[in-house]
Amino acid sequence: MQPYLFPYIGYFQLISAVERFVFLDSVNYIKRGWVNRNRLLFSGGVQYFTVPLMSASQNVRICDIQVASDEGWKKKLEKSFRLSYGKAPYFDPVYAMVSKVLFDGETLISEMAKQSIVAVTDYLELPVKYVWSSTAYNNQSLKGEALIRDICCREGATVYYNLPGGRDLYDPGTFADDGIELAFIEPNLSVYKQFSTLFQPGLSIIDVLMHNEAAAIKRMLK
Repeated sequence: MQPYLFPYIGYFQLISAVERFVFLDSVNYIKRGWVNRNRLLFSGGVQYFTVPLMSASQNVRICDIQVASDEGWKKKLEKSFRLSYGKAPYFDPVYAMVSKVLFDGETLISEMAKQSIVAVTDYLELPVKYVWSSTAYNNQSLKGEALIRDICCREGATVYYNLPGGRDLYDPGTFADDGIELAFIEPNLSVYKQFSTLFQPGLSIIDVLMHNEAAAIKRMLK
């Protein structure tokens, strides 16, 4: 999967189902995607929080895109977190983790996004090994299904898991030719208490972390 910035819980349900997770950071950046933004409840409504980028283009690999050097976005986002989530039951430990990822000076968005995911899995103590496609395989000339199959073969995978969007992208028959089972994880967006009268599903994992203890979140991942 592409590295997303504090992605929704379905992303972590996928992570919890595998032994090895590959960050697909060698592919091109997609505008209005999830690499540098996500959604949270700010001022009682669902809003995007975004890390601004320098010269972001769909012709540039994710691993090569830099975070904007302007510090203004950090102060604005920090204020939004404190105002909107300061009274959340798990604000202190979660905000400490989030602020370290977002505000400690990382200059590449791919690294910031990956750090956001690794930080959450460390917090939840999930036993998964991560691999970076930009440094592990040297197969940037491959695209789409051919790229994924090549990675699976190099890893000696017997099963490849993806989220439901992959159903339209991959052919079970071609994976079977490589001795690989193609499987999909259906996200389960469990209802939990939020700062909203109407439950808002699919928000950034930050919202889940702010309102639930680690043990409860691990149960959600199953």
